[in-house]
This record gives sequence, structure tokens and C-alpha cells, in this order.
Amino acid sequence: MENVETTRMSSKGQVVIPEAVRNRLGLKAGAQFVVMGDRDVVILKTIAAPARGEFAAIAAKARRQARNAGLHGADIARVVRKVRGDR
Repeated sequence: MENVETTRMSSKGQVVIPEAVRNRLGLKAGAQFVVMGDRDVVILKTIAAPARGEFAAIAAKARRQARNAGLHGADIARVVRKVRGDR
């Protein structure tokens, strides 16, 4: 880690990410995080939607895996209808 910063948690459980850290990581208002905790360690991991090109690669990989598992479009449509309650 480059620099160590400190912060405090408010009575509402809010934690301010120090400005130096926000700037270094390019964090903007509305950034979303996955929060993981174990014993005395809390980890914030930024999450963001994949870029269009990255999404295409993810979708292609999912299609290959579905095909390798023997799934067809009709199988997926049937499951979606079932989950939505459309019989």
C-alpha cells in the first residue's frame, strides 16, 4: 500500500473514505462496493458493470459453458417462465 490513512465509523455505521484514497483510486460519489468482514478485518471492493467489450466476452463464455452442459435456449426460457410464475 502506498499511504496509510485513518477514518472513523459514525453512529450510523457510515465510514468516510479519505480524500487521498478516493483520488488515488478514482472513486466518485455513488461508487458501489462489496463489503467483507472477518474478525478485525473489513475489506471494501469496488464493483462496477463490465465494459461493453468485457460483457461480450463474459456472455460468450457463458454461452459456451451452457452449450457444453447441454443447455438450449428453450431450457433457459422454460426456467425463466417458471421463476416468473408464468406456467
